[in-house]
Amino acid sequence: MIESDVKLDTLGYFCPMPIILTSKKIKELTMGQVLEVLSDDEGIKKDMPAWCQTTGHEMVGLEEEDSDPKRVYKAYVKKAK
Repeated sequence: MIESDVKLDTLGYFCPMPIILTSKKIKELTMGQVLEVLSDDEGIKKDMPAWCQTTGHEMVGLEEEDSDPKRVYKAYVKKAK
């Protein structure tokens, strides 16, 4: 399990909203803090690493949890700048 400083719940939102909300939220963090993004949109598995590569933030990890009725993804992003 990865430790995070701040959680962002994007459950029920679909592409591109989880990335847009992540982009807004990460601005509130200080350098080195980790943001945990909860999503039930499978697209986050490709979208978040691509967004991190574009913005320079670090993708620390991605976890998947089976929960009823949907799978939940937890993306961890470390603020780089």
